[in-house]
Amino acid sequence: MKRNRLQGESPLSRVLNHVLLIFASFLAFGPFVWMFLTSIKTYEETIRIPLKFLPDVAQWNNYATISAKLNFPRLYLNTILVTIMAVLGQLLIVTLCAYAFARLRFPGKNVIFLGMLALMMIPGQIFTIPRFKLMVKLGLTNTLVGLALPNLFNIFGMFLMRQFFSTIPRELDEAARIDGCSFFRIYWNVLLPLVKPGLTTLAILTMLSTWKDLMWPLINNSDASKMTLAAGLAMLIGEHTTYYEQVMAGGVIAVLPLIVLFVIFQKQFVESIAHSGIKG
Repeated sequence: MKRNRLQGESPLSRVLNHVLLIFASFLAFGPFVWMFLTSIKTYEETIRIPLKFLPDVAQWNNYATISAKLNFPRLYLNTILVTIMAVLGQLLIVTLCAYAFARLRFPGKNVIFLGMLALMMIPGQIFTIPRFKLMVKLGLTNTLVGLALPNLFNIFGMFLMRQFFSTIPRELDEAARIDGCSFFRIYWNVLLPLVKPGLTTLAILTMLSTWKDLMWPLINNSDASKMTLAAGLAMLIGEHTTYYEQVMAGGVIAVLPLIVLFVIFQKQFVESIAHSGIKG
């Protein structure tokens, strides 16, 4: 059917489709290309007007300069640890909460659920000061745990996983209850294996959100040894002068692992975006 549909398209339609795809690809990859080209320019070339697309001579020493300024192994380690804690925390806490809202019956469930959805309309910046005060009282400032703790739960992730759980027939729960399974065992052994696409989606979205998070690491951590990649690169922005070629070189180093992961797990990334729009 798909082959017949493609054969039925006119040559003009195919050309327009390819032009549209090329334009969309340019919009997607253009910033990365510009970032890389800027990272091998001189400072004068980065601030030249009109803009200079290609450098006269590639300045690969920018990468050596930025590597000497920032401790990238430590920044990578901090970012990876915070990301792992956030992903594992959400996979457990978010799915437990979603399971409760999707399968269990308790007083006020719908009111609580609507109240949590209403919180999604409130800008997250409003919670920054209360969150920071809480970290201060817990003694978690300048710690990696303090960076990961606010990311252990996400309302959108809870809503997403609830939609996945809602698509599973309730007869499975009833059969498991007859066999003597507890609620947690139904969640862990019966339902969780059936929502693996949702778990992949949640893990990928959490990983991307945590990896690029900038504001919270800058607020909670002032120790350079506890910085993440995004916060470390932000320290390069000077009050009077910013060496953009060095910032872009650091950006290339920071985003390179995500590009490699996308190339390796491209199918899973695409499926995660498709599953994020699942209907209940």
